[in-house]
Amino acid sequence: MTTVPLDPAGRTPETGDTWQTRAGGIARSLAGPTEGKIGSAIILAFVFIVAFGPLLAPYSPYAIGVGIPNAGPSSAHLLGTDDIGRDILSRLLCGARSVILIPLLATLLAFALGGFIGVLVGYRRGLADTIVTRVIDVLLALPPLLIVLVVIATAGASPGVVIISVALVYSPRVARVLRGATQGIGTQEYVLAAQARGESTPSIVLRELLPNLTPTLLVEFAVRLTYVTIFVTTLNFLGLGVQPPSPNWGRMLFEARTTIVTNPVATIAPAVALGALAVAIGLLADSVARSLRVETHEEFLR
Repeated sequence: MTTVPLDPAGRTPETGDTWQTRAGGIARSLAGPTEGKIGSAIILAFVFIVAFGPLLAPYSPYAIGVGIPNAGPSSAHLLGTDDIGRDILSRLLCGARSVILIPLLATLLAFALGGFIGVLVGYRRGLADTIVTRVIDVLLALPPLLIVLVVIATAGASPGVVIISVALVYSPRVARVLRGATQGIGTQEYVLAAQARGESTPSIVLRELLPNLTPTLLVEFAVRLTYVTIFVTTLNFLGLGVQPPSPNWGRMLFEARTTIVTNPVATIAPAVALGALAVAIGLLADSVARSLRVETHEEFLR
């Protein structure tokens, strides 16, 4: 990855300029490339559904018998009904919040824990890095589902417990990736120059490391968010996350598994919604990362 060059005085650009460059690159990536526009449009649609979905739902997502059970799409029920006569469209609109917010919070927590540890030990190196890395290796060897099962069996299957347990699963993975990225940047001349000037560790991390870790952070966050969304959906499908009668998309897939042939829309609708969310996150991350790499390369050529 191309890094920010030194100026004639041996300093990197000022913090504001560096973050302004990154912010400008992100804005251009959202408004410029076709994949950025598509990803942004889909994400905005999901944000709208999360905010206003319950208000747009034609029926209560919990109401039983609002239509004939396992009925196909009709003017009264645009996506049909499930096996106990609940409106699928209403459950799809109201279930978006748990599907999106729980994985998002879990991913943010994983990055707060794993990112802090990974960047710190990657920059400091030494004995602490060796010990933390070995601990991370042990945690990575444990099956993710087993960790979550132990936590949920101990503390219960509430949304907060799911968020914490999933964050614990993915924190070591985030720490490992950011540790390696930090070590690659930590030996660059502009970091060594900051050390020679006597700058503190927090200052070097904020001014020198994080701006150059931005592309890696964004791509890693998008990848982890996609994995976490699928993982949390799997937990809900297995009955380890939100409980009935929650209109969660994972629960909807579980409830519709026996009628996939006779009432395929009940299965296809939440599956397509999950797929669209994963594709949108990937498109957005690729567009932003590519734009930031180009921006940083242009800085280097000046």
